[in-house]
Amino acid sequence: MFTGLVTDIGTLVERSEDPGLRLKIRTRYDTGSLPRGASLACDGVWLIVVDTGPDWFAVEASDETQARTTIGGWQPGKRINLERPLRVGDELGGHIVAGHVDGTARVVEMTPVGGSIRMLFEAPEDLARYIAAKGSVALNGVSLTVNEVAGRRFAITMIPHTRSVTNWDDVQVGDAVNIEIDTMARYVARLQEWQD
Repeated sequence: MFTGLVTDIGTLVERSEDPGLRLKIRTRYDTGSLPRGASLACDGVWLIVVDTGPDWFAVEASDETQARTTIGGWQPGKRINLERPLRVGDELGGHIVAGHVDGTARVVEMTPVGGSIRMLFEAPEDLARYIAAKGSVALNGVSLTVNEVAGRRFAITMIPHTRSVTNWDDVQVGDAVNIEIDTMARYVARLQEWQD
């Protein structure tokens, strides 16, 4: 489990695809504390560490993960939001994020509002019903509050601090971003299906 609070911005330094997709990511984390099998959220995607070096770790991504997330398009030089898993006793400052990305949303519009940026997204139709105003959503692994919803479109306001400690300054209109809907919204919807 994660909280959607990014603790490092890694950089993809190597990508290989033989036999499957393997990504080597440079990090400021103490890689001595990242054993093989450790969990990390990489732009919101829960991945398993398969190897480490002095300032890097490697992960692998299945075809399913590539199809559902933005990982398939990652190229060397890409900056990646990183988060280590929540430990018992840690402060839950964001919201509960599983690292199970549901799909991708597209950035439709970015508008400066004071020092912040209002960002409008379009979600896939099958996910849009789970997104509610004043609810939470994880985008590229960042816990964010939804300001407004209209059909498949929803907006958030990103403050300067969030942009400074994540890779969101790299995101442009038209880009796809990883989206994980709030776990509680998913369960509420499922319970309603059973009651109907």
